[in-house]
Amino acid sequence: MGSEEREFVLRRAQEHDVKFIRLWFTDLLGSLKSFAITVEELEGALADGMGFDGSSIEGFARIDESDMVAMPDPSTFAILPWRPREHSAVARMFCDIVRPGGEPYESDPRWVLKQNLKQAAASGFTYYVGPELEFFYFKSPKGAPEILDEGGYFDLTPHDVATDMRRDTVLTLEQMGIPVEYSHHEVAPSQHEIDLRYADALTMADSAMTYRLVVKEVAIKYGVHATFMPKPLFGQNGSGMHTHQSLFRGEDNAFFSPTAPYHLSDIGRYFIAGLLRHAPEITLITNQWVNSYKRLVPGYEAPVYVSWGARNRSDLVRVPIYQPGKEKATRVEYRSPDPACNPYLAFSVMLAAGLAGIKHKYPCPDPIDRNVYEMTPAEREQLGIHTLPASLAEAIAKAEPSELVRQALGDHVFEKFLENKRIEWDRYRVQVHPYELERYLPVL
Repeated sequence: MGSEEREFVLRRAQEHDVKFIRLWFTDLLGSLKSFAITVEELEGALADGMGFDGSSIEGFARIDESDMVAMPDPSTFAILPWRPREHSAVARMFCDIVRPGGEPYESDPRWVLKQNLKQAAASGFTYYVGPELEFFYFKSPKGAPEILDEGGYFDLTPHDVATDMRRDTVLTLEQMGIPVEYSHHEVAPSQHEIDLRYADALTMADSAMTYRLVVKEVAIKYGVHATFMPKPLFGQNGSGMHTHQSLFRGEDNAFFSPTAPYHLSDIGRYFIAGLLRHAPEITLITNQWVNSYKRLVPGYEAPVYVSWGARNRSDLVRVPIYQPGKEKATRVEYRSPDPACNPYLAFSVMLAAGLAGIKHKYPCPDPIDRNVYEMTPAEREQLGIHTLPASLAEAIAKAEPSELVRQALGDHVFEKFLENKRIEWDRYRVQVHPYELERYLPVL
C-alpha cells in the first residue's frame, strides 16, 4: 500500500465527514463480516491493520491460533449511501486477512482468488467477469414466501414498490462506484435481476458482496425482504448467477478470433473445454447449498446437462452472438452458479477450470444447437453429454477427489469447505420434510 493511497483515503474521509469506517471481509461460505473503527483509528489501520479474533469466523482460525489482522484495501474505500445523512458519514473498505506477522492467511477467500489471478497473470491473462445476480422480493423472511408481484420476464409492471426498490438499488450501487448495465424483472413472480458492468474478477467479487448487501438494505428500507436463496418457490424458476467470462492480454480479448466459427479463438475453445470437463467437480463451489440443487432440475431454465452452444440457453456454457466492432465483448457465459455462492471461491474454480483447458489444450466438443432437455437419454449419451450433480451429496462426492479444486482453493479451504458441506448434508438428510408428511402420513 503506497503513501499516496493512504493519503487519498484520509483526505476523502475528512472531506465527507466520515466518523466510522466499516472493515469488511468474507468468511468461507461467502457471508459478509464487518467491524467498525472510528476515523481516529483510520491512519493506524491503513498502516498496520486492525487485529480481531478469528476463531469464531466460519473456516478461519482454530482457537489456539485465533489472532488475525484485517488489512484494509484503500482502493475499496466507499461511502455507504444508506446511512442517515443527519449524522456523520460511514464508509467501508474491504480487507485482506493476514497473520500477526503479516503473511497472508490461507483461509481468506479474497486471498484465494488473488492466488488464482496470479496463475492467470503468469500466462499473460487478466480475468474479467460479469455476473447476473437474480433475487426475489418477499413480504417477510418468515413463513411461506409471499410475493409482491405477478410479473414475468422483462415485464413492465405497473408502478409499484418493487420498481422503486430496484431503481433505488441501482442508484445506491452507482453512488458506491459500482456501474450497472441492466435491471429488469425476471421470469418468476417477484423475481428481479440487476447486472453489473464487467470488471476484473477481484473488483467484481467485492462488488458482488456489496451488491447483495445493498439489495437487502434497500428492501429493508421499504419493509420487505430480499433473498438470494437459489430456489425459494416451488414450480417457479430459481435464481441464478450466470457468469460471463473473458481473458484479456493487455487490451486484446484472448477469446476473439476474426475468422473462427462464433469468432471464438482456440484459447476461448480451450477455456470452454476446461469448464465442461471440470464442471461436475467445481459445482460444489458454484452451487454450495442443499437448496441449490432444487434449482438445477430440468424445466426451469437452469442447466442440468454439460454442453455448450451459441444461441442455446439449455446449455451449461453459452457463447453470446458476436456483434461486429465489439471484439472486446467476446465471452463465454457459465450458467450454473447461483447468487448465494461465495463469489471469491466461485470465480477461483471457474478460472482454474478454464486455465486447465488452455494449459492442457483440452479438445472442445462440438456445440449443441438443439434443446438438450428434449433429447432422449440415448441421444445425450451418443453425444457424450453428462450431467451436473443432482444433490449436495453428489456434488461433495465429485469435489472430494478433485485435484483441480484442491489446488484452486488450497488445502485448508478445500478441507474446511468439504467438512462444512458434509455437516450441512447430514443435517438436511435426517430432517422430516413437509412433503413427506403430506405424502406419506395419511396413507402409510
